[in-house]
Amino acid sequence: MADKREKCHDQMKLWKESRGNQKSDVLTTGGGNPVADKLNILTVGPRGPLLVQDVVFTDEMAHFDRERIPERVVHAKGAGAFGYFEVTHDITRYSKAKVFEYIGKRTPIAVRFSTVAGEAGSADTVRDPRGFAVKFYTEDGNWDLTGNNTPIFFIRDAILFPSFIHSQKRNPQTHMKDPDMVWDFWALRPESLHQVSFLFSDRGIPDGHRHMNGYGSHTFKLINAKNEPVYCKFHYKTDQGIRNLTVEEAQRLSAEDPDYGIHDLYEAIANGNYPSWTFYIQVMTFEQAERFQFNPFDLTKIWPHKDYPLIPVGKMVLNRNPTNYFAEVEQIAFDPSNMPPGIEPSPDKMLQGRLFSYPDTHRHRLGTNYLQLPVNCPYKARVSNYQRDGPMCFNDNQGGAPNYYPNSFSAPEVQPSARESRFHVSADVARYNSSDDDNVSQVRDFYTKVLSEEERQRLCENIAGHLKEAQLFIQNRVVKNFSDVHPDYGSRIKALLDKYNAQGRSKKPVKTYIQHSANLTAKDKSNL
Repeated sequence: MADKREKCHDQMKLWKESRGNQKSDVLTTGGGNPVADKLNILTVGPRGPLLVQDVVFTDEMAHFDRERIPERVVHAKGAGAFGYFEVTHDITRYSKAKVFEYIGKRTPIAVRFSTVAGEAGSADTVRDPRGFAVKFYTEDGNWDLTGNNTPIFFIRDAILFPSFIHSQKRNPQTHMKDPDMVWDFWALRPESLHQVSFLFSDRGIPDGHRHMNGYGSHTFKLINAKNEPVYCKFHYKTDQGIRNLTVEEAQRLSAEDPDYGIHDLYEAIANGNYPSWTFYIQVMTFEQAERFQFNPFDLTKIWPHKDYPLIPVGKMVLNRNPTNYFAEVEQIAFDPSNMPPGIEPSPDKMLQGRLFSYPDTHRHRLGTNYLQLPVNCPYKARVSNYQRDGPMCFNDNQGGAPNYYPNSFSAPEVQPSARESRFHVSADVARYNSSDDDNVSQVRDFYTKVLSEEERQRLCENIAGHLKEAQLFIQNRVVKNFSDVHPDYGSRIKALLDKYNAQGRSKKPVKTYIQHSANLTAKDKSNL
C-alpha cells in the first residue's frame, strides 16, 4: 500500500526528497536567533517554575496564541490553486483591459473554490452554492472576479445580505442549523425561488470543484479604447464536464472524506491532470438594456443565451497547488472593487454593495495592509499612492515619498487614461422596493424547459426532504410560492410534505436520490 499512496498524503515525504542532500536549516526564533533546545522549557531546577527569560518558549507560545485569524463569515471552507488565463479570441472591440490585449497573452491567476454557509471545518459535499473566485494579476493591477457556480443568487438587494446569511447560519440560541430560519427567509423573499430551485436540483452538490461551471454572476461594464461601453456577464465552463454527486454519495463522503473537494483538486494538479475552464462573455448594449424585458442588473435572473449568445474569450488553467495553505488560500482576499481600466461595475445593487463589503471585511479579518501579502499583492503593477502606515506594514512604506496630494515633488500623478466612463443618471433618490418584480417566469422556464421529468421529481423530493423540518405555516407559504411558479411544482412538493407530516417528523434525514449526471443537457447549456 505504501507505494500507492496519493501525493497529497505523501506531501512531507515529497518535500524532503525535493531538498536532496541539502542540510537541515538552522532552527531559529521569529527574530532569527538560533535555538539550542526546542524540547525542554527553561526552569529553576528540574522541578522548578519556568522563567520569563525563556524567550524560546514565549516566542513560540505568543505566536501560537495568535496563529488563527477570524474565518470568513461566508465561504469559510475552501480550496485554492494557481495557474494562468490565456486569451484565445479577440474581444478588444469590447474592452481595453490589458488582460484581453492580444490572442496568446497569458496572465497569472489564483482561484479559490468554496462552500458558502458552512464553517471552516464543514464537509465539502453539502448541498450549498459554491464560491468561484478568480484573481487575475494584470499589469494594470489585480482584477478580482468573484462569483459562484450558478449564474444567479438568492437576493437582488445588498441590504438583505446580512439577514440572508444569518438565516443560513446557526440559530443564535441553539447554535444549530435551523430549517425554520432557512425556509422562513426564502418564503418571505420569493426572488430566491430561482436560486433555491438550482440549489435543490442535481447541481446542488457538485462532484468536487473541477466538475462545475463558474460565473461572474453580476452584470459588469466593458469599456473599449474608444471609451464605448457595453454591459457584460462572465462565464467559465468546465472542460472536465459537469458532474454531480448523489445524496447517498455526498453523505458517505461527508463521513469518509469531508475534504473531498480540496483532496480531489490537489491530487489532480499534483498528478499533472490540470483542470481548465473555457472563458466566455455575454454582451448587451445600453440600448438593449433599455428594452430588456427584465431589469438587466437583477442578480436573480439570467440573460437568455439565445438572445445574448456566449462569446469565447480564453482558457483558464490551474497547474500549481498552494505552497502553503494558510499563506496562499486562507489569506487570499478577493475584492470585486479591484477592476483595471476597461472593466467597470454596473448598477447591479448586489455588486454595488459588495464593492464596499469585501474590502471592508478583509481589513477586519487580515488587517489594514492585507494587500501587501504576497498572494494579494498586485505584483505585476507598481503600487504608488498616498496610503501609509497601519498594522503589519512590511514593505518600505514608500520610503520618503510625499504622503499628501497634490504636491510639488514628483510624487505619483493621476492617469487621465484610466478615467471611468461617463454615464447619465436622472432619477429620484429613494429606497425602491423590488420585491414585486417578476420572480417566477425564469423559474418556470427552468422547471418546465430545462429539467427532465426525472430531474423535476428529484428536485421536489430534495426540497420536501429539507422543508419537512420547518413549521407547517412556513411549509404552506413555501408551497404557495412554488405553486405560483407552476401548479405542478407546488403540488408535487405539497404531496410529499403531506406524506412526511402524516408519518410524523423523523429525526433522521430522509434519503433522496440525485442521478449522477456526466454533463448538462443541451437545454441546460442553452439557458445558462
